[in-house]
Amino acid sequence: QLQASGGGLVQAGGSLRLSCVASGRTFSSYVMGWFRQAPGKEREFVAAIIWSGASTYYADSVKGRFTASRDNAKNTVYLQMNSLKPEDTAVYYCAADRRIVVTASDYDYWGQGTLVTVSS
Repeated sequence: QLQASGGGLVQAGGSLRLSCVASGRTFSSYVMGWFRQAPGKEREFVAAIIWSGASTYYADSVKGRFTASRDNAKNTVYLQMNSLKPEDTAVYYCAADRRIVVTASDYDYWGQGTLVTVSS
């Protein structure tokens, strides 16, 4: 029901925009979250955006570099990633929940991941 895309290989300092398209149900009233998981590490919170897009939340590690946005008419959320660093390398996932939560286990719906690789 959630399909993430847009990952790829980019050099440090570069940019990528991830997209997450929802299908099968409308997620316009849901909080949409972005998480990432690097090899050998736990899945960690990256960003979240409330249903209206009026409020966003970011992990300290990405604040000022990443921007979450959404287009409810297209049932799509985005994660614009700028000034990428090698430590941003991970599989990125989108998720949906009705609450403003930052813990992966609290999210009800998940998409498959998209791999982001940042070379130094």
